[in-house]
Amino acid sequence: MGGHIHVAGVAGVGMSALAQALRWTHGRVTGSDRYFDQGMDLPVFGALRAAGVEIVKQDGAAVEARTEAVVYSTAIEEGNPDFLAARRAGVPLRHRAEMLAGLAKGRRVLAVAGTAGKTTTTGMLGWTLEQLGADPTVVNGGALVDWADARHVGNVRRGGEGAPWVVEVDESDRSLLNFFPEWSILTNISQDHFTLEEVQDLFRAYAAQVGKGIVCGAGVGAVLGKQKVKIIEAAATPERTADGCAVEWRGLKLSVRQPGAHNALNALMAAELCAQLGHAPKKIAEALSRFGGIQRRLERVDAGGGVRVVDDYGHNPAKLAAAWAAVAAPGNRVLGAWRPHGFGPLRAMMDPLAEAFASACRPQDRLWLLPVYDAGGTADRTVGSGDLAAKLAARGVAVETVESYETLGAELAREARAGDTILVMGARDPQLPVFARAMAAKTAGRREEKT
Repeated sequence: MGGHIHVAGVAGVGMSALAQALRWTHGRVTGSDRYFDQGMDLPVFGALRAAGVEIVKQDGAAVEARTEAVVYSTAIEEGNPDFLAARRAGVPLRHRAEMLAGLAKGRRVLAVAGTAGKTTTTGMLGWTLEQLGADPTVVNGGALVDWADARHVGNVRRGGEGAPWVVEVDESDRSLLNFFPEWSILTNISQDHFTLEEVQDLFRAYAAQVGKGIVCGAGVGAVLGKQKVKIIEAAATPERTADGCAVEWRGLKLSVRQPGAHNALNALMAAELCAQLGHAPKKIAEALSRFGGIQRRLERVDAGGGVRVVDDYGHNPAKLAAAWAAVAAPGNRVLGAWRPHGFGPLRAMMDPLAEAFASACRPQDRLWLLPVYDAGGTADRTVGSGDLAAKLAARGVAVETVESYETLGAELAREARAGDTILVMGARDPQLPVFARAMAAKTAGRREEKT
């Protein structure tokens, strides 16, 4: 058992998962977060405390000479007080992925990578293996609805000794190269944080580190080229069902409750990897049909009233377009709200974002853009939501910018009517899911208002 580890930015989805996993191997884990310093009582803090993680101020006081490491993510700025305290005390700084790779070293790692869909697919794979009795350890970048409660964040599961480790690995900071998995799922490859060519090169380098095989989405094999392991492309044509989506797979209908063609394809890849590991297809399909979903991945947060309210983590063009398509149906309106998660990503993806929204938004739909989420530091703030709005307006999209959640909430409450879907999208900002639930409460009675 190790000593003391400190986790900076512990409220983040990846960092909270790692903090819980570190409690399995270390006697003391502390975690700091600026939202805690701001007095925000996020549910994640209570769940982390229940897991044995101490929540402290982000002022460097928790870092001592005997601290083994300070763990950080790429989102943490260089001037962070915990960083400065670590350097003064001579305490090593360790990236989140490096620490997770260290925990998983020597295990049978099943890694899930890809530009989009990896969190949901990781959850599907971990859930299915649990239901099949494989007792996996799971470390995910999002919470499973079925695993989350007041005392559990829901993004980790501690499995048995010798059981496989199911982990989500990230390309946004190239940290997936810390992992050498036995098997991997590679959902898709598209532009996000880098140019398309850079992303393709990165995934080719990652694929070369996989030990046995890769299950991937259609077209990914051609991008990866020749590899030393077998490449299994899982391709099918999804169909809508009464309560989700389905695909044909190994002579079975593989159905999931989550809407959207992309979720059926995510399930297809999770199912195929389970089959490659020797599990019976019929039992795999039965388990996946019970999967309850991932928080903030097309998560329906209303109570079934006339106005649907859906909360989604969408932040790049592919994810935003997929989320919009999943909730759009004949005869309904989508009232979408998006908060860009950073100035750099908005600048880099401006034209693809404009194309995604312009293609997804139908004449009856409306879109509101919140200000760019500002995490502080030295970001170049010369681009903003108004720049994207101008591009979209020129293409005929009904788009507005709003300066606050208060203004957005008032406009959505005034606009929404029975039959509409409010789609709240964005990453990083913990206020987004809070706002989505507030909108669900505000519009709960609209069924009666329908004329």
